[in-house]
Amino acid sequence: MSDAIRALPKVSLHAHLDGGLRPQTLLELGARVGLELPASDPASLGDWFLAACTSGSLPEYLTTFDLTLAVMQTRDGLERVAREFVEDLAADGVVYGEVRWAPELHQGAGLTLEEAVAAVADGFAQGERAVALAGGRIRVRQLITAMRQNDRSAEIARLAIASRDAGVVGFDLAGPEDGFLPSRHAEAFAILAEALFPVTVHAGEAAGVDSIRSALVDGRALRLGHGVRIADDLEVPGGRAGAARRGATDAADVRLGELAAWVRDRRIPLELSPSSNVQTAGFADWGAEIADHPIDLLRRLGFAVTVNTDNRLMSRTSLTRELTLLADAFGYGLGDLERLQVTAAEAAFLPLAEREELVARVRDGFRS
Repeated sequence: MSDAIRALPKVSLHAHLDGGLRPQTLLELGARVGLELPASDPASLGDWFLAACTSGSLPEYLTTFDLTLAVMQTRDGLERVAREFVEDLAADGVVYGEVRWAPELHQGAGLTLEEAVAAVADGFAQGERAVALAGGRIRVRQLITAMRQNDRSAEIARLAIASRDAGVVGFDLAGPEDGFLPSRHAEAFAILAEALFPVTVHAGEAAGVDSIRSALVDGRALRLGHGVRIADDLEVPGGRAGAARRGATDAADVRLGELAAWVRDRRIPLELSPSSNVQTAGFADWGAEIADHPIDLLRRLGFAVTVNTDNRLMSRTSLTRELTLLADAFGYGLGDLERLQVTAAEAAFLPLAEREELVARVRDGFRS
C-alpha cells in the first residue's frame, strides 16, 4: 500500500527546512565546518536523531536542530539543503509544498536576512528544475518563521512581506510554545494584518487551548501549526484515554467546547503531524501511539484536518509513511486519503485560482 500512496499527488503544508536534511548531506556539510556529529554513517545518524527526538518533550526535541542549523549558515549550505528538500518532496509524491524556516537562525556566518531568503529561493528553484528535467512537476514556496522566544518577530514579519517576489507566501511563529504566547508578538501580527499577509502559528502542540486561542485572536492565524491539542476542548463519552481506539465512538456524542466549535465551524485547518505528535507527547491524554491520535475523531467531527511530516529527519518519515500509518491505524481507503489531500490543497496560501487548480490536480491524480 505504501508504494501506491507514494504515487498519489500530495500536498505538504507543515515541513521544516532544517528538519528535513538527508543524513548523508549533514555528514558531508558537517565535515566542511568541523562539526562533531554523534554518528559517522548515514544510517546510524538517522537512528540517533529518531531516538533523541522521542523523549516526549518539545524543548528536548528542539535541541537536535543545533546540529542541522550548524551546516546551514552559508549560502552554499542553504542552497544545497533547499534543493535536496524539493527533490525529496517530489520523490515522495508531493506536488505542492510550503516549507517553513527561520532566517534569523541562519546568520552565524554573516548572511543578511535577505541573502538567506535568496539562497533558499535559489535552492528551491534548482530543485524544481531538477524535478522537471526528470519528468516531474512540483511547486514549493517559503513560509518565513519568527522564533517566539526571541524579540525579532516584527523585523521578520517585514522581511516576509518584502519577500513575496522570492516565493514567500506566509508567516509562521515557532519555537518553544509553552510560556511564549502569540500575544507577545502583537506588533508583528499587526504588521502582517495591515499587509493582508497569511499567517500560520505553531499552537496546540506543547501547550493547550490558551495557546490556540491566542494564535487565533492575537495572531489572526489562518491555520494552526499542529493544533492537536484542540482535542483538549472535546468532551468524549468514556473519557479521552483510548478514545481513538474506540472506533465506534459516535461523533454525535462528542461535545465541543467553545474554542473547538469555533475552529471546526470556521474550517480553520489543523496542520497535524502524527509521528511528530507522538514524539513530543502532543496528545498524552489520549494515549501514546499513532492509533491513539485524535486525528480520526477530529476528521469525523468535521475539522479541517491535514497530514504533515513536520521534520522528516527527526521522525525518519515521509508524507507517504504518515498516510500509510493512518491507513493502517484507522482503516482509511483511497477516498479518505483523497479528502485529506484536497483539504490541504484548499488550505494552501495561494490565490483562489491556483488553489482550485491544485485541488483539480489532486483529484485527477487519485482517479487516474
